[in-house]
Amino acid sequence: MIQPQTAPEVNGDTRTAPLLLVADPEATLVHGLADALEREGVVVTGVTDGAQALLQAGALRPDVVLVSASLPVIGAVEFIRAVRLSRPIPVLLGVGEGHAEQAVQALAAGAAACVARPYRVPELLPLVQAAFSGEAASRRALVVGKVELDVNAYQVKVDGHTVHLPLREFELLHYLMRNAHRTVTREQIMRHVWNSTDTTSTNTIAVHVKRLRARLGDTDDQLIQTVRGVGYRMVDKTA
Repeated sequence: MIQPQTAPEVNGDTRTAPLLLVADPEATLVHGLADALEREGVVVTGVTDGAQALLQAGALRPDVVLVSASLPVIGAVEFIRAVRLSRPIPVLLGVGEGHAEQAVQALAAGAAACVARPYRVPELLPLVQAAFSGEAASRRALVVGKVELDVNAYQVKVDGHTVHLPLREFELLHYLMRNAHRTVTREQIMRHVWNSTDTTSTNTIAVHVKRLRARLGDTDDQLIQTVRGVGYRMVDKTA
């Protein structure tokens, strides 16, 4: 089984990044997918049969589960029915040639969507992030050290005092806090905050990070740390 990365505790919830449980009999396929998704900030745990998947779904409470249509021991459709009875976790079904009937049954049982197998990161990533964002919206404000961010109220506080941020800086802070204690690359920031794939505009990120640090009182660059040649990492200085 592929073990998940350890996610730091934020406001009583140990998860600051999406957790995806992948149930697929091909371990090499799962490992490749895990490597690719973890570079995008998604924590991945993999199992090879439906029985293990049911146990891990209950123990880990993942944000999304991806199951192969060829899942052994407990089949994909049976797994979806069992999970939907216990907790409404979004379940994606990985399908290939010859799985049309299973796809119909899985969707009828409550699967959120069907995705192509072998899996493609550009197809999976938005589904995982959307599920995580929906779950996070129901949580309390994100807290990292003395910084508290409430997405619904569009409010940031430092040491209990309200700090007003322009929209782009608020979105940048939100992304860094969602990935607290994890290094995010400049390319990831451009893609998820600026919605751009232009990797030549990383100086724009540096300018916004500098302004954000000033507003948060991060005078020693220890709250938002620069990882040279890679990107940035937000950490809890009080921990």
